Amino acid sequence: MTHPFRGAGVALVTPFNEDFSIDFDALENLVEDQISNGMDYLVALGTTAETPTLSATEQKEVVKCIKSKVNKRVPLVVGMGGNDPYKIIKNIEETDFTDVDGILSVTPYYNKPAQKGLAEHYKLVCKASPVPVILYNVPSRTGVNMAPETTVEVARACPNAIATKEASGESSAVAKMVKHGPEGFAVISGDDVLALPIIAVGGIGVISVIANALPKELSNLIHLANDGKYAEARELHLKMIDLFKLLFKEGNPTGIKALMNITGKAKNVCRLPVVTASKGLYKEIEAELKNVL
Repeated sequence: MTHPFRGAGVALVTPFNEDFSIDFDALENLVEDQISNGMDYLVALGTTAETPTLSATEQKEVVKCIKSKVNKRVPLVVGMGGNDPYKIIKNIEETDFTDVDGILSVTPYYNKPAQKGLAEHYKLVCKASPVPVILYNVPSRTGVNMAPETTVEVARACPNAIATKEASGESSAVAKMVKHGPEGFAVISGDDVLALPIIAVGGIGVISVIANALPKELSNLIHLANDGKYAEARELHLKMIDLFKLLFKEGNPTGIKALMNITGKAKNVCRLPVVTASKGLYKEIEAELKNVL
């Protein structure tokens, strides 16, 4: 059976107008662009969406807009993380999961729990979720690294924990989870630059940032890799690798919003504390894009 989140996923940005209101027209166009260019599923309200700066009402409006435009054509994942499991559970209980195919839940941040705390946190969240759960390990942002043994423990204890989005940068951790995870559990890259290596050791794809601007190029790369066509996938990977890195030079979504502005897909507007790219970085991204297209 094919994993529901195999392939190329995208962590959707939230486009803003110059007055910092949500640009719903751009969001609808973004969703259509992703689907028509081969992306396999969409992720709403992730880090790249600047979710911490969206009010609860805005978050609901964003998901409603995306659901309407997707119209069940591809799976939709919604971000539901935090550092208090009981607040996440309350959010789950108050959420309409119609046309939502999974949730992405980041490890608790700031309070830096021990591995036992991480495991118990996720067991509560998974028990409460009516849809499949993608765990999300991104220690560079959260301040805590979830060990592969902890991930496997959660996956074995919770049948609806069907994947982890891994952004620790530790290839050995990926291999351990692929080897020891239960049947049906998968590893998804949380970093564009590591997607190909992770697939090579048994991962199933990526939740991408660059796909917001270049969905066709990114989906081609992932599909080639998942089909075992590594020489062709490597060629695309090497072609895009410098751009992958540039997008994070001044943080995310700073870089991707600059690239989307260059490609005409969104205005170059971020909400504080995220700021737009410096003039120097904007020019670097613009120049590197010419080497990719």
